[in-house]
Amino acid sequence: MKEVTAAVIIKDKRVLIAQRTKDDKLAGKWEFPGGKIEPGETLQECLKREIKEELEVDIDVLDFFGESIYNYPGGTIKLMAYWCEWISGDFTLKVHSQIVWANRNELDLYDFAPADIPLVEKLKQAIALESCSGDNKHE
Repeated sequence: MKEVTAAVIIKDKRVLIAQRTKDDKLAGKWEFPGGKIEPGETLQECLKREIKEELEVDIDVLDFFGESIYNYPGGTIKLMAYWCEWISGDFTLKVHSQIVWANRNELDLYDFAPADIPLVEKLKQAIALESCSGDNKHE
């Protein structure tokens, strides 16, 4: 099973979602940005590195949000998501075709990658999307 991370980045009661490029296996699907864990790397280190590589921004990784296990034709992935806070940098697309800040009522308008769908459902059920800070509880 391949372990993968995802960032649930909140700003002004909206969550950042990213669309995979046309050259990707899951072309056109939406996801919470993140990526594969490298050997010796913690989940938090992976998220910081992946978001910097993919979007050229710095984030703080906060509380664990949830996980999803999905069996793709090429293998099973375990997707582990964390609440994150955007710290600095201007969003630049490196591996995505576009990004959107969506409120929880708009999430159904997007065609998410299968592994991300359970996380989307959990996010929609949250009482309210709020700006994340180290003091906030998101359960």
